[in-house]
Amino acid sequence: MRASGTFSVKSFVPTGLEPSPPIATNLPVGVATLEKSFEGEVAGRSATLFTAAFDQQSGVGTYVAMESFEGSLNGAEGAFNFVHSATTSGSDRTAEFFTIVPASGTGALAGIRGGGGLAVDADGTHRMWFDYELDASA
Repeated sequence: MRASGTFSVKSFVPTGLEPSPPIATNLPVGVATLEKSFEGEVAGRSATLFTAAFDQQSGVGTYVAMESFEGSLNGAEGAFNFVHSATTSGSDRTAEFFTIVPASGTGALAGIRGGGGLAVDADGTHRMWFDYELDASA
């Protein structure tokens, strides 16, 4: 099954957490927390732990995000975790990874497994979709 929707970032809060021991690189690593709101076939909210090595001026870097989602996919309500990452050279997305964490689903989303994706339209609209299956025995 596929569920898609749009999302907006409600908050992005840098944590100040830094790798230890400190190692100087050309792109420093940072950690932040995010809250997102979703609309469409994907409806609800998420809490995200976001790690990145990114240069704001050039737009070059890589991120890894672990999200906890609460809401519904195609009307089925529950919660689950998913992880995604990507690299950019400033105007593209490459090396993308997106997977639902096995055994993390609750409620009507218990037994969820699969993947998905994320895209940003030219007008700045953020889109996310999940390609998933529900294990009826979970």
